[in-house]
Amino acid sequence: MRLELVTLAGVKLDKPVFEVILPTVEGEIAVFPDHESLITVAVPGAIAVRQNKEDSDDQMEYFAISGGVIEISSNLVRVLVDEADHSDEIVESDVKQALERAREMRESATSVVERDKAHQLISRHTTQLKVADLRRRKRRG
Repeated sequence: MRLELVTLAGVKLDKPVFEVILPTVEGEIAVFPDHESLITVAVPGAIAVRQNKEDSDDQMEYFAISGGVIEISSNLVRVLVDEADHSDEIVESDVKQALERAREMRESATSVVERDKAHQLISRHTTQLKVADLRRRKRRG
């Protein structure tokens, strides 16, 4: 099956995979070849990708995504999101600093718009830290 991960900046990933685990409003779902067709909402979270059937969990790739839309057909998984970061692109120290700034922004917000923006940033950075932690655990194994 093919995985297409598309962001506002363009195609982030387009390759054959065996399994994709996706964060949805109903919870995480695992998608395998010949999956039933589905369109659902993606929530901020981690996408886990197993390229080959025989790959171990330690060989999975991870992406931090913002919310978006997921379209699944028998042999295509298309994920359309605003942003996606591969685990190798995430610099934990930078994300921790950005998370702290977002929390300060939330505390000093004087409007609903500022508070909503701060909540979005907190969600994004928290997701990035979760994916960085998954990468760290994978490398320890």
